[in-house]
Amino acid sequence: MNTTINSRETGAPILVLVDDAKVLASVRRVAAAVDRCLDEAEHPVSRQQWNRASAVVLDASAARDALTRSPKRTRVFLVCDGTPTVDDWKSATAIGADSVLSLPEEENALVAVLADHVDVSGDGTVVSVVGGCGGGGASATAAAVALTSAARHVPTLLVDVDALGSGADVLLGIETTPGLRWGALTVEGGRLAPDALRDALPAKGKFLRVLASSRREIDGPTVTAVRAVLDAGRSSGGLVVCDVPRHPSEVGQAALEMSDLVLVVVPATVAACVAAEKVGAWVVRHNSNVGLVVRGPAPGGLRGADVADMLGLPLTAVMRGHRSLAPMLERGGLELTRGCPLSAVATAVLDAVESGARPRRAAA
Repeated sequence: MNTTINSRETGAPILVLVDDAKVLASVRRVAAAVDRCLDEAEHPVSRQQWNRASAVVLDASAARDALTRSPKRTRVFLVCDGTPTVDDWKSATAIGADSVLSLPEEENALVAVLADHVDVSGDGTVVSVVGGCGGGGASATAAAVALTSAARHVPTLLVDVDALGSGADVLLGIETTPGLRWGALTVEGGRLAPDALRDALPAKGKFLRVLASSRREIDGPTVTAVRAVLDAGRSSGGLVVCDVPRHPSEVGQAALEMSDLVLVVVPATVAACVAAEKVGAWVVRHNSNVGLVVRGPAPGGLRGADVADMLGLPLTAVMRGHRSLAPMLERGGLELTRGCPLSAVATAVLDAVESGARPRRAAA
C-alpha cells in the first residue's frame, strides 16, 4: 500500500523506498524541514512512479530490486542506519545513486540535497518509437503521434535522437524554422528548464515543438543531453514523442529506459519480422512496456495478429498502406487528414497512452 504525506509542496513527490522504521522517521523529518511531499511506497514500484518522482530516497534492499526493474535516473539517494556497509556502497554504485547518507546523523546533508530541487509537475508522458527494420516507418509514425497530440491541444515535444536521419524538422517541413538544434544545446548539471527549452525550439503550430540535429551534425546528442531533454519534457506535463534509431546505442537505450511506452513499427512482411525480432529483443531488454504497430500493405497476407504472434509483442495498432505519404513528404512535409492511415494509428496510440497516463491539456 502506498502512503502519501501531504505538504504545501505542489511539485512531484519524493519517492521513498525505506523499510527501516528509524531511517524512515528520519526521512520524514527531513521532508518536513524542506516542505516536500513524500510518496512512501513498497517496492517494486511502477516505472511511472520511479520516473516522475522529483527524487528517490531508498535503502540498499530497494536499490537492488530497482536494478532489475527501473531505469537509471538522476537524484537518487541511498540512506542507511549507521555507518554504510560495503553492501550499501555496492548497491549505491550499481543504481547510480548521487550519495550515501547515514541517518539520522546526516539529516542536514539530506536536507541540503532535497531542498535543492527543480519544482516540476512531473506528470507528462514519454513515448518512444523504434523501427523494426530499415524504412519501417517509425519516423513518420512518431511525427504523426506528435501532430495528433498537438491537435488535441496537448503541449507536445517531438525529439529526434537519430543524428544520421533526415531529421524530424525536415519530415514536418520546418527545417528552415528558427530554433535550437541538438548541436547548440548546452546542458549544465544534467538539467534543463522546461519552459526555456520549449521556447528555444522550432515550432509547428501552437502546441508542437521539435528537437532534431542540424543538417551538418553527425555525432548526435549525448546521453546526458537526451536524459535532460526528456526529463524537461516530462516535467512540462505534456507528451514527449521520441524517434529512436533501431541500432543499439547508449543514447537509444537512455530514451527507451525513460519511456512510459515504446512502440515498435514493423511492415507486414516476413523479412521485416525477422529484423524486428532482433530489435524487439533489444527494446524489451530496456523497457517492458512495449506495443507493436504493424504497417501495411501486406503482400503475403500477414495480419497484425500474425506479426504480433511472431514477435511476441502486444498489438497496439494496424496501419493500412499510405500511398500518398511519399509524394506528400516530397512536397513540403507531413500533414494529417481525417481518416488517413497515419492519423488513425496516431489516434489509437494516443488512446492507449491516455488509458494509462493522460497528458495534461493546456488552455487553447
